[in-house]
Parts: sequence; C-alpha cells; structure tokens
Amino acid sequence: QVQLVESGGGLVQAGGSLRLSCAASGRTSDRYSMGWFRQAPGKEREFVATINWSGSVTNYAHFLKGRFTISRDNANNTVHLQMNTLKPEDTAVYYCAASTWLLGGWQETAYDYWGPGTQVTVSS
Repeated sequence: QVQLVESGGGLVQAGGSLRLSCAASGRTSDRYSMGWFRQAPGKEREFVATINWSGSVTNYAHFLKGRFTISRDNANNTVHLQMNTLKPEDTAVYYCAASTWLLGGWQETAYDYWGPGTQVTVSS
C-alpha cells in the first residue's frame, strides 16, 4: 500500500505560478511511475502529466503546451508539478497517482493509488 498526499494548491492570479507536491508514504520501496490528473467543476477527471520511476521519461497532456513540468525526488518520495502561466481554465482539483506500470500514461485505470487532491483556483 502507498499513501499519497498532495500539497501546494491555492488561489493565484492568471499568469502566475504554483508548485504542487505529492508526498508518498508506505510501501515506497516499490518502483512506481507517477501521474498528475485534474478535475474541474462539472467535468470528468483528465490526465495532466506522468513520469517514470527514474525521472528520465515524462509525458504531458497536449493542451498544456509546455506550461507545466513534472519532476520527482525519489530520495524524499516526492513528486512535483510546476505550473507556470496559469489560466482560469486550469482551475481544478489536482490529484497525484501512483502506477506499477513503467509509465502510467493517460489512463486512470493504470494507476493503483490516488491522493485526496488539492484545490487550485486561478482568478482572471
């Protein structure tokens, strides 16, 4: 079992930045790829980014256009999502998730563990 807890969400103006973190505890000795997803009000949860165990491979949702960067610090069992040039449409609850696949990818079903989420609100 792995427990995930997100932090770093909050209220920011359009054009600003936030850095989300996801702390893992429990069975962290296993090699998980990690992903970030988000769910806006009234919408389905959608894929944002994923990273493999070593951090050498990343993949992003096409709509991000280079604004977000996923990274990980395995020594501290933490995954980050740096979000720049934020837009009001980025407002959502952001979730991190862990997958036993080499790279979790965009499908939610590939992920075994989920955090409770952190709210990000971008004002115009």
